[in-house]
Amino acid sequence: MDLITVLGLFAAILTTISFLPQMLKIWRSKSAKDVSFLMLITFMSGLFLWLIYGIILGAWPIILANGVTLGFNFIILWLKIRYRKRP
Repeated sequence: MDLITVLGLFAAILTTISFLPQMLKIWRSKSAKDVSFLMLITFMSGLFLWLIYGIILGAWPIILANGVTLGFNFIILWLKIRYRKRP
């Protein structure tokens, strides 16, 4: 594995695990009121496009990072919907 691939994998790991604390906080507190729907949808759209880009290039660090991060963000979106306050 070359240095550029290792650098990409390390960056992928850091950016992907950065969503774990937010996801766990929402899960434990049962509240996602401070998470913006617009931010989630916009960010998830970007992740999806990065995932497609990575697939086209065959770049595993891009595919793995964006695929897992997209999964985490789907969980955050699901929790936001699940824990929303009803009038």
